[in-house]
Amino acid sequence: MASAGRGEYMRDAEFSPQTSGRSDADIDRRLARTLIAVGLCAAAAGLAGRYAFQLWKPLGQVFTETVRKMPSSAFSSYYKGGFEQKMSKREAGLVLGISPVSTKAKVREAHRKIMVLNHPDKGGSPYLAAKINEAKDLFDKENRH
Repeated sequence: MASAGRGEYMRDAEFSPQTSGRSDADIDRRLARTLIAVGLCAAAAGLAGRYAFQLWKPLGQVFTETVRKMPSSAFSSYYKGGFEQKMSKREAGLVLGISPVSTKAKVREAHRKIMVLNHPDKGGSPYLAAKINEAKDLFDKENRH
């Protein structure tokens, strides 16, 4: 009988409903609190986004104006500006693309390369060709002494 009693007990335990100790009212209150918290978070995110978009427009205008005020030559590796009245050694170096203390061979090679690209017979400017020759002559004159 003892074994039969234990078997009956086990069968009752299998079929008896398990309760969690919480009532339906407690579950409904917790669900309501969760939904309210989610709703408040969504509202806060919406308000923060609205504020960010209102703030972004003036900041975008300030950023755009700042970029426009920056000189474009700051982003270029090319020399911006005209020629000086009397060519200096610095300007001659810029025209030929060499250092002002370059050797005679380097001056000759740089002059040849740039004249091939800018020769008037090949569609280049006579004015630029004259300035290139003036730069070479300035280096040649200073290398003789």
